[in-house]
Amino acid sequence: GAESEAIKRLQDVLKQEGAAREKAQAEVTALRKELDGKAGAESKASAAASEEVKQLRAELNERDKALTKAGQELKAATDDASLKDKEKDREIARLGGEVERLNSEGTAQLADVRSKIRKASRRVLQDMGKLREARDAAKQAVHDFQAELMPAMKNFYSPLKKAIGKVQKDNAGWADKYKKEVQERKKLHNMVLELKGNIRVFCRVRPKLSHEEGEGCETAVLFPEDKPELEDNFVACWDESKSSEKIFEFDHTFGPSSTQGQVFDEVEQLVTSVLDGYNVCIFAYGQTGSGKTYTMEGEPDDKGINPRTLSRLFEQITERHDYDYSVEFSVLEIYNEEIKDLLDPKPTKKLEVRQGPDGNFVQELQQSKVKTFDDVIALWAAARENRTTFSNNINEHSSRSHLVISVYARGENRATGVQSYGKLHLVDLAGSERLSRTNA
Repeated sequence: GAESEAIKRLQDVLKQEGAAREKAQAEVTALRKELDGKAGAESKASAAASEEVKQLRAELNERDKALTKAGQELKAATDDASLKDKEKDREIARLGGEVERLNSEGTAQLADVRSKIRKASRRVLQDMGKLREARDAAKQAVHDFQAELMPAMKNFYSPLKKAIGKVQKDNAGWADKYKKEVQERKKLHNMVLELKGNIRVFCRVRPKLSHEEGEGCETAVLFPEDKPELEDNFVACWDESKSSEKIFEFDHTFGPSSTQGQVFDEVEQLVTSVLDGYNVCIFAYGQTGSGKTYTMEGEPDDKGINPRTLSRLFEQITERHDYDYSVEFSVLEIYNEEIKDLLDPKPTKKLEVRQGPDGNFVQELQQSKVKTFDDVIALWAAARENRTTFSNNINEHSSRSHLVISVYARGENRATGVQSYGKLHLVDLAGSERLSRTNA
């Protein structure tokens, strides 16, 4: 390879140097002869010839040195190439031995693998034979079982079929009875409410406030406990402008000492009507500061009609195991004859009242689905943040808007498939006094 090329180049250089040396010697010999023949020539020519002879001798010496060096390099290259050839021979011999060893080991391993495959194949064939035997035995067992079971099944199915038919017939009768009972319960419940009045008006008078006590104010409305000659559910009011007393009758009256629970007891049955598919509306009407909001909403430790009614609604839904209900919730206020959706923090459209198949409704009012009373509380907390309020000289924080909380309950009886749709509206009206008195 590369070493042989280098040796060849060195040999060519030696040949060229030898030829140059022979040529130089021939030139020296020729010059000597020429000098001997011209012994009497001019001194300048002799001196020049001598100088030229010196130069030629110097060149000859340099070429001798180069030739000697080239010979040494040739010998070193030859020795190195010989050494590398010996190393290659040894590596080739080693690799050949390794190949023979690997071939021998591979042959042994291949024979071992083949032996293992043959043994495994024999075991697989034996297992397959056993599986075939087990399959045939299972088929026979199934056939024998069917042969024994079919007569017994025939004897069993006949009385079972009759029993099932009797149960279905009895169930059909009970379903009819259940449907009649549901209708009867609803009829009796509605009859009770109708006897009380489909439209009922209650009167509640709040107790005097601390500052009113200090100013020596007297109660203007008297109840039977204050005036024995009054009959139940009657109140007497003193008209100071006419110096006369007027008597009013209501479906129920609640004096200053009445509790939130007593008021709720009179409206609790209306929750059942909503779940039965009827529309119910409860609203508070009166002057600013008369206790409307307290009666409807109450305080955290003394809840009013709204939280008690909504809580009872979900309690009854839980108790009615044979019904499925879907409930939706909405809150709106009416202020300056404009409707505002309190569940929509950024309203962009003007809301209008429309007539639909289920009665009047507010178009595009947000109705949120609720599953528990806690869901209602969370939505109501968000709605209160958006409610419009003003200050006036009767009650600094009195609301000047109508608030309407609505619940829509859709139900279906699982047994009869009868569906119902009822609505509940809880309304806290704005103050009923004239605007000139409130500066609103």
